[in-house]
Amino acid sequence: MSLVDFLKGSYTEFKDKVEWPKWPELQSSTIVVTIGTVILALFTFGVDSLFSKSIANFLSVFINLFN
Repeated sequence: MSLVDFLKGSYTEFKDKVEWPKWPELQSSTIVVTIGTVILALFTFGVDSLFSKSIANFLSVFINLFN
């Protein structure tokens, strides 16, 4: 099988056999993904801030023990 045959077959498959999403479905999926990404980013930020403050407090207590 040559590269040209492969490309022709791929083009035909994409054109005739793939069912592409309709515009409203694409919009709703994009909104869901965007909201999920924002929620995950906020959760990650919150956990990172909590761990950062916890480690800073632990280190300050640990350093004050030896001063």
